[in-house]
Amino acid sequence: MDNKTKIGDLIEQLQEVAQCKATRDLKGSWYKGSRTYLDALVSEVKEVEEELDPWRQCFLEDEVGDLLWNLVCLIEHLELEGKVNKSDIFRRSLKKYTERVTSRAFNESWDDVKKRQKLELQREYEQQSNS
Repeated sequence: MDNKTKIGDLIEQLQEVAQCKATRDLKGSWYKGSRTYLDALVSEVKEVEEELDPWRQCFLEDEVGDLLWNLVCLIEHLELEGKVNKSDIFRRSLKKYTERVTSRAFNESWDDVKKRQKLELQREYEQQSNS
């Protein structure tokens, strides 16, 4: 297996664990909706930042893993709440950064692509609002 496949498999397995956790969260009294994981993301970013300077790789990887975990859980709960479609998040992200990194024209800047993408999102939003 190449690295891409391995990482894809690992992400898929992490999502499966997050789905199980989401089911348990809904039964818990501590859970306050997707905001629970959004708040945790903010906290974890600070912990990642703390591990950057001492360069303790295992601790840094652990904290980045916590950041990833909370992001996966946030996405899971946003989907359960009917606010997003998990697959669409990945599709949109892949499209967005492919256009900004590997598909942009030679004379086009990151900001040029970003502005174009914002206009496309606005048009999509307006079409959804009018339907």
